[in-house]
Amino acid sequence: MVESTVDLDQDKALMGRAAANFIQTAKGFVSDVYLEKDHKIFNGKSIMSVLSMGAGVGSQFILRVDGPDEQQALERLLDYLDHEIRAY
Repeated sequence: MVESTVDLDQDKALMGRAAANFIQTAKGFVSDVYLEKDHKIFNGKSIMSVLSMGAGVGSQFILRVDGPDEQQALERLLDYLDHEIRAY
């Protein structure tokens, strides 16, 4: 299992279209993807789970990936969160 803490900048949120694109990216990997926020675990491949997390502008959460392609998945998902999402 690999993990990284994610701090969403003031212009980023993991909601709406950004959440849907994150999930599509996560589903491209075999590994399980989990998000932890406020001591609660959310399935990173489920739209309802990710949306219920409430990762609005300025949120912090832990991204965990577990499986055979975990390092590649973590790197790709972090790249998405760092460079491809914006608050809508």
